[in-house]
Amino acid sequence: MLDNKGFDLWADGYDKAVGVSDGENRYPFAGYKRILAKIFQRIMMRSEPSVLDIGFGTGVLTAKLYERGCKIYGQDFSPRMIELASAKMPRAHLYEGDFSKGLVEPLLHRDYDFIVATYALHHLTDLEKNNFIHLLLNHLHTDGQIFIGDIVFETRNQLRDFREKVGEDWDEEEIYFVIDEMKREFPNLRFERFSCCAGILSLSR
Repeated sequence: MLDNKGFDLWADGYDKAVGVSDGENRYPFAGYKRILAKIFQRIMMRSEPSVLDIGFGTGVLTAKLYERGCKIYGQDFSPRMIELASAKMPRAHLYEGDFSKGLVEPLLHRDYDFIVATYALHHLTDLEKNNFIHLLLNHLHTDGQIFIGDIVFETRNQLRDFREKVGEDWDEEEIYFVIDEMKREFPNLRFERFSCCAGILSLSR
């Protein structure tokens, strides 16, 4: 797993790298733009909502929401990513912190209309994912929603087959979502597939 210094080094070329992978419809970012567009559309159905973005990176999604009047909060552990995102969103509330250790203190004192995480939570183990999602659910407004856009497989066998297909390009350090296993912990979880390897998970209280 990249540490915060690794992400700092990747920050300036991150959007370009993602765009190439998405444009060629290949792992790991196939479907990236469509996933962000769908999350954006769903959030914008509400007037000026509060949005917490976990692992917001350079602010590709949240900057668009910010421009439309959303109240933006975020946590990322790369100072360089925060610097790039802050330039786009000077009045957003962005904090440095490792989300594998939970939310930073300022973010724990409020609830949110939406919580989003795009291509970030695959750095957590399955147990850490479950624990963190439970924490996030506790910080949603009653009618709030969590949207997770990421690399996702319906079953463990599907993940293994895809891993074999990808071969040496597979990232061994990332831990991807498996829907049928997650539903044991979150029975109301909803999933929509957007590409060969990615989709949106939706949860509510």
